[in-house]
Amino acid sequence: MSTLLSLQNIHTGYGSKEIVRGASLAVEGGEFCALLGLNGCGKTTLLRAACGLLPMKEGSCMVGETETTHLDEKSRARLMSYIPQRGSPIMGKTVLEVVLMGFNARLRLLDSPGEAHRRIAMENLTHLGLAELAGRDYATLSEGQKQLVILARALSQDTPAMLMDEPDSALDFVNRHMVLEKIREVLHERQQAGLITLHDPNFALSYCDRLLLMQDGTIANEIDMRNTSRAEIEAALGKIYGEIAVLEYKDRYIMTRR
Repeated sequence: MSTLLSLQNIHTGYGSKEIVRGASLAVEGGEFCALLGLNGCGKTTLLRAACGLLPMKEGSCMVGETETTHLDEKSRARLMSYIPQRGSPIMGKTVLEVVLMGFNARLRLLDSPGEAHRRIAMENLTHLGLAELAGRDYATLSEGQKQLVILARALSQDTPAMLMDEPDSALDFVNRHMVLEKIREVLHERQQAGLITLHDPNFALSYCDRLLLMQDGTIANEIDMRNTSRAEIEAALGKIYGEIAVLEYKDRYIMTRR
């Protein structure tokens, strides 16, 4: 596999306050990577800078061979999709219409999605258990349902890289597992590069291929879940989260407080 998403020496922040200080990372095609760290370490800020939502003071973002830093919004949207913790309000749109918005970056000005686009959108809604909501007003959904619809929109966008900022934050326990399982499945099948921030390290331990540990605005360490041990995971996570223990159960790892 080759690197599909690359962030190099990113420096960014808000006003005069620098939050991200020289962060670099690389994600291969078909790889699902998690950004982990304490609140305020710069996870969301790094993702926003990579997506062009926050200007970089220094550094670069590459998707494949393309430098995305100076691309216009539509060109960037063909290369990377972004799922925020909370999306902007969307009024007067059905669920299906919101999912069809994922195709906008590939449509010409004044063009509308066709039947093939609708079929793909419905397939993505079906995969997430939302087919029966296709005709519902998006604004009437619960926060968890809205987040699932935004995920379906990102799947329809079908970009080489997917960046996700705690997309599970509004979901219940069952749907968290379902969504992360689906994201992993899609990334592996389509050979897309996936970078996600997660609040709970245990979901990253269960579903992600590699964990990138962020501390003080930079990537301090990483864990390759395909080639590691319980002791190595515990040592690395302990440097971030303090007095923790990592348990092994049925080929999965669980972090708990000591």
